[in-house]
Amino acid sequence: MADAPTPQEPPSPQRPRFFWPGGLSARLLTLTILFVLLAGLVSLPPILAAFEEQWLLDRARAAELASLAPEVAPDRKVSEQLKAELLRGAGVEIVAISNDRIRSLVFAGPKIPTRAYLVDLRGNVGLDLLAPFRTLFSAPGSRIRVMAEPRFRKADFVEFVAPDAELKKALIGYLWRVLLVIGFVSAVAGLLVYLTLNLFLVRPMQRITYAMERFRADPEDPQARVPLSGRRDEIGRAEAELDRMQADLRAALSSRARLAALGEAVAKINHDLKNMLTSAQIASERLAALKDPKVSQALPRLERALDRAVKLASGVLAYGKTQEAAPEPRALALAPALEAAAEEARLGEAGVRLVSQLAAEDQVLADPDQLHRILTNLLRNAREAIEHQEGRRRPGKVTVSVGYPDGATVIRIADNGPGLPERARERLFQPFAGSGRPDGAGLGLAIARELAQGHGGDLALVESGSKGAVFELRLPGAPGAAETRGRPARSSA
Repeated sequence: MADAPTPQEPPSPQRPRFFWPGGLSARLLTLTILFVLLAGLVSLPPILAAFEEQWLLDRARAAELASLAPEVAPDRKVSEQLKAELLRGAGVEIVAISNDRIRSLVFAGPKIPTRAYLVDLRGNVGLDLLAPFRTLFSAPGSRIRVMAEPRFRKADFVEFVAPDAELKKALIGYLWRVLLVIGFVSAVAGLLVYLTLNLFLVRPMQRITYAMERFRADPEDPQARVPLSGRRDEIGRAEAELDRMQADLRAALSSRARLAALGEAVAKINHDLKNMLTSAQIASERLAALKDPKVSQALPRLERALDRAVKLASGVLAYGKTQEAAPEPRALALAPALEAAAEEARLGEAGVRLVSQLAAEDQVLADPDQLHRILTNLLRNAREAIEHQEGRRRPGKVTVSVGYPDGATVIRIADNGPGLPERARERLFQPFAGSGRPDGAGLGLAIARELAQGHGGDLALVESGSKGAVFELRLPGAPGAAETRGRPARSSA
């Protein structure tokens, strides 16, 4: 019976989000207009204050001129009709003059019970930024009292009182004109900044984003490569880094595809290979029944090689999935393991020879089969590098020594070959990429390092040049190191 479907929890309600344009271009345009508009609004109080100050100064000059009428009139008297016309022409209700700190009333209209608010325009007082807003938000019928320095006569100050309705009307009209100008300037400045930033920032970022999207959809698409503009700023660096990242990913994907194909191919032949090795084991057992001394001498090596091959074939499917079997380390005599690996790597007196600087008591903690594979790969690579060196005259040799620094075992493999080319050093331990020869698969060093790291150690290239290459295999633990530490190294061919 099929299992009942698991009830799903209802999705949690999402909080309403403030609307915000989705594209970078729209956001940039909106923010630019808002910032320019905000800058204009910040400048609005001083603009209005300056406008009100100039408007009131004009009224103060008119009131000051009106105050001169009694001085030039006959008998220094002004008729009521002329006084009313002068006050109406100046737009004020009361005019007063202060001279030698004595305030005298020049003209006075009918008494108004409304109390006036003060605006001081004398030079010793700064611009009052709140004065325009007091006028704009004043109650209907309010009066304004203004004190200003005289221009046409000698006095301490000129003072007048006037209704603020006309000033309020002028301020409102001027405010709307300023707001229209600020809005227009904000739109134009925002558009110009938007077009500039869109050309130099947004468009290149859109090209980079488009290339990333196409690369994610199809890494093999040639159009997914971001075009390099050659810029030296952050945009140019982002383009260059994206191009290098795409190249590295393509190489990694190609290597992964080759590994997958190799694993599939190996899985297919694994069964047949095991059958062949089984047949070879049966043949070796029949050879063991013979009494030939030469056969008896070579047979143990053949049996060891067949056992390793069978074990490798049994675990090859797991390796095709990039999973190595866990090592089973134990204490091993290092010299016999090196001789067996050198024999399989075809080092000998006739060609490239092995120079062993190991003592009989030197030991190592390692899995026997995996250590054999590590040493065989390293020795075989050294022999092939020496044999493929053009114009070589001196005999080839591979020198192996061991040390025990800090309770670990370090096996040093040095050859007198041509060294590794620069392009091979960059990807030395990458599968299918680290070979220095055209016919090399580039798997030997990758396998050797993976096995070393499986032991908790590592494999590294420490020297490479015209005198040869030196690899160091570091394995944890040093059995027998106390007995061997301090003795001189022994060399044997």
